Amino acid sequence: MSDISIDTVLTQMRAMSSEASNSTVNIENNGEDFSALLKHSINQLNETQHTSARMTKEFETGESDASLAEVMVALQKSSISFQAAVQVRNKLTDAYREVMNMPM
Repeated sequence: MSDISIDTVLTQMRAMSSEASNSTVNIENNGEDFSALLKHSINQLNETQHTSARMTKEFETGESDASLAEVMVALQKSSISFQAAVQVRNKLTDAYREVMNMPM
């Protein structure tokens, strides 16, 4: 099995954190409509979940040389992605209800 070091995980987390803080969404210049952006996000979430499920199955059956730490990180990424998607869905639903309840 491969051994994952804490330094590697920390480096990845810092890179992801700086990428997330530096990225801004500019809808006017992006050219993508909302539905395409939403579809892309859902596809990424689906891919993350499939990857974590595949890694888990391969770890359990011994088909992969991934360590337990790598499998757990993949599962946590999947879980956090799903929780974020649920929160976005909740906010969109709330916004839709608010718009629908506005007086004309």
